[in-house]
Amino acid sequence: VIVSAERFFNFIDQPEDIEKGTLNIDLNSLEGKIEFKDVNFSYNEDTPVLKDLSFKAEHGEIVAIVGPTGGGKTTIVNLLMRFYDITSGKILLDDKDIELYKKKDIRKLFGMVLQDSWLFTGTIRENISYGNSEIDFDKVVESAKLACAHDFIIKLPQGYDTVVSEDNMVLSQGQKQLITIARIIASNPKFLILDEATSGVDTRTEIRLQKAISNLVKGRTSFIIAHRLSTIKNANLILVLKDGHIIEQGTHSQLMEKNGFYHELYNTQYML
Repeated sequence: VIVSAERFFNFIDQPEDIEKGTLNIDLNSLEGKIEFKDVNFSYNEDTPVLKDLSFKAEHGEIVAIVGPTGGGKTTIVNLLMRFYDITSGKILLDDKDIELYKKKDIRKLFGMVLQDSWLFTGTIRENISYGNSEIDFDKVVESAKLACAHDFIIKLPQGYDTVVSEDNMVLSQGQKQLITIARIIASNPKFLILDEATSGVDTRTEIRLQKAISNLVKGRTSFIIAHRLSTIKNANLILVLKDGHIIEQGTHSQLMEKNGFYHELYNTQYML
């Protein structure tokens, strides 16, 4: 009880998150470039997590982030979404510091596909159109088709009006993921964050998920936290993170030619 109380009061005593950004984001003129420029970050002063991180992601490119557990992969995503503010350096959105914008506006730019999908109690149609009240049924169906979900949805007893929830057994894990992807396609975000969304599904479902993700990333700047390196061969840029540093970066073929850490990591996974 004492430990729980201590954690509670430590949380309550955290300083209020003050909004500093004032600029509005013009979605019509937004290109979709992201740059990390000499970024340093620490959750506390004694333990630096990211050190002098620099890389660029051009509009429509796929950036994969790989490396050992605890290397800082998830922290990069947290900084992109502005869940934390960087210690020093800059994160630029179309060459402008993202701290100039409101945090809520930055977060609206991102769609996320995580290892664990999330559905709420409601119809499949409602789950796909969540957060997008303007969407019509034709757009829901179009999004489901791009997500490779339409074929199994129409086979359900009530089709798009079938009621689902997080804990029922109507859908498999892979089908939940496809509906999550359909939701993101319908919301049409500028950027994507994917955390190895195909893990934990059978081979047939994985093929369908990979096709859905291919449709999802088209024309969008995407960041993939990769655990299985075989899924990121086509990434425009692969960042190899270790102990908070980018120790290697390049395409898959470039990194394999270097015979360095990535080469060793890839061959180890392939042999397994």
